Order: sequence, then C-alpha cells, then structure tokens
Amino acid sequence: MYEWIKALHVIAVISWMAGMLYLPRLFVYHCEAETGSKQSETFKVMERRLLKSIINPAMIVTWLAGLYLAWSGHWFSAGWLHGKLLLVLILSSVHGFFARCVKDFAADRNRRSQRFYRFINEVPTLLMICIVILVVVKPF
Repeated sequence: MYEWIKALHVIAVISWMAGMLYLPRLFVYHCEAETGSKQSETFKVMERRLLKSIINPAMIVTWLAGLYLAWSGHWFSAGWLHGKLLLVLILSSVHGFFARCVKDFAADRNRRSQRFYRFINEVPTLLMICIVILVVVKPF
C-alpha cells in the first residue's frame, strides 16, 4: 500500500504545484484587465475554479498522503523530513495568501501590482526546489 500512497502523493504534489505556478500568472494578467470588464470577470472565474477544483484538493491530498508516508515509513525522526515539513508549511501559507488574493480580485479589491505577482510567482518554485532536494538527497 505504501507505494500506491507514494504515487498518489507525487500526483497530488504535481497537481498542487501546477496550480501554484499558474495562479499568480493569472493574477499578473488580471492586473492588466479593466475592473468590471468581460476579461476581468473571466479571470475571476478562472482563478476561483483553479483554486477550488485543483489547488485546494491537491494540497489536501498532498498533506494526507505525505503524513501517511511519514508515519508508515517511520520518517518523523529524520532531520530532512523536519526541513521538508517546514518548507511545506511555508508553501501552504503561500497557498493561503493566494486564496486571499483570489477573494480580493473577486471583490475588485486588488491593491498589488503585476510586478509583485511576477515576484511572488517565483516563491513556490524556490520552495519546490528545496523540498525536492531534501527528499531526494536527504542531506541530514
């Protein structure tokens, strides 16, 4: 069963990361759209559906499968897992921030620039790189 849960975990992580990398790109383009325009309303639908249909479920499955793997593999005493869990908590916080941004855009209350969203788009990538290194290399 462990290998099946691991496969599920990897699939969920890929789905979560795909959404986490795409959503801030939508924010960049949404910033260009005039408030109340058809384009702005389309971005609102895209952002909401991406968050609710892909990103949120993928994060939940990632966490549940990951915690199962850590428990059944007896990894909780491993230093690399502590580092990974910290980074996944930070990634989950970024996820929460993105969810807040979706609500702000939906209410036409965005106060951030395209530049900000271009910068924040790199945060999930950097976290993912560090997480993968910890899992594969297990440096400590």
